Amino acid sequence: MSKFWSKIVNELDPYVPGEQPQDQQYIKLNTNESPYPPSPAVARALADFNCDDLRRYPDPESRRLVGALAGYHGLTPAQVFVGNGSDEVLAHAFQALLQKTAPILFPDISYSFYPVYCGLYRIEFETVALDQSFRIDVNDYHPGNGGIIIPNPNAPTGIALDLENIEELLNRSRQSVVIIDEAYVDFGAESATRLIAEYDNLLVVQTFSKSRNLAGLRLGVAFGNPALIEALQRVKNSFNSYPIDSLASACAIVSLNDEDYFRQCRQQIIANRERLSESLATLGFEVFPSSSNFVFVRHADRAAQSIYLDLKNAGILVRYFDKSRINNCLRITVGSDSECDQLLTALQKILA
Repeated sequence: MSKFWSKIVNELDPYVPGEQPQDQQYIKLNTNESPYPPSPAVARALADFNCDDLRRYPDPESRRLVGALAGYHGLTPAQVFVGNGSDEVLAHAFQALLQKTAPILFPDISYSFYPVYCGLYRIEFETVALDQSFRIDVNDYHPGNGGIIIPNPNAPTGIALDLENIEELLNRSRQSVVIIDEAYVDFGAESATRLIAEYDNLLVVQTFSKSRNLAGLRLGVAFGNPALIEALQRVKNSFNSYPIDSLASACAIVSLNDEDYFRQCRQQIIANRERLSESLATLGFEVFPSSSNFVFVRHADRAAQSIYLDLKNAGILVRYFDKSRINNCLRITVGSDSECDQLLTALQKILA
């Protein structure tokens, strides 16, 4: 605490990202990064990039990238917004669309950045409890809200809603914005982007970090009715009018164009997830159904924190949340074949 801090800073409880220790080389299964490199087309785009272009500002509207995204998803450019990672896109959405008189709603077990944004932007919120199976029940989301935000699939549980349930949410809250955070949608859920034409209160947020293998690029996207996109643009242009750098834009466009590589990596992660889930179950873990690039588990006999620490000592990082209801659970990123094998070998020794 400092005498120079503002009142808001004094009261903030910041988001805590997954640990990134530098003391040794770890097998990182704690931050849901892809185990595979970006498309080879990205490497070629970097090699061919004209460095002289870096002395000039990028296009503030990122028109080439926005056009590519619109074409890929069957939308118009007016329905697309881009930002520095989906976290920045979400931050703009909270400020532009969720500062209402009524509290916003999100699950009690969910992405822990949501309450941080509420604290930063002074937004009232209520959490809605997941059921005993860690599933979202849309009937628990009352219509008199200032907005709803739900990850689909949810994080850290990995459990997805179908589009019928999302439509129920949208219909129940016609007077407020419903944000569907689809960071992990490509690993087993169905995107709500196809509902945008029908629901003017829907905003879909996605990222290039997970299924596009570009977490280091920091690129996020929002799709929605042009009026919602314009609200995000107004906030962006009051905050940072040149958010997407030229290199990021060039890499993202060629990644979108390499559909074969995208599908190949996605299918490999899904296959590894299923194999990992079956193997963890044989080791005594309860494995919750995942539509993501991670699994959410708890062991019948061993405490999650103990397993987490033993794995860390063995050079393997997984995510442990010291929070109510999930403090006996672990979130484990799906790695490569070799990483999954090393994880399972370590767990066999730890649990023996």
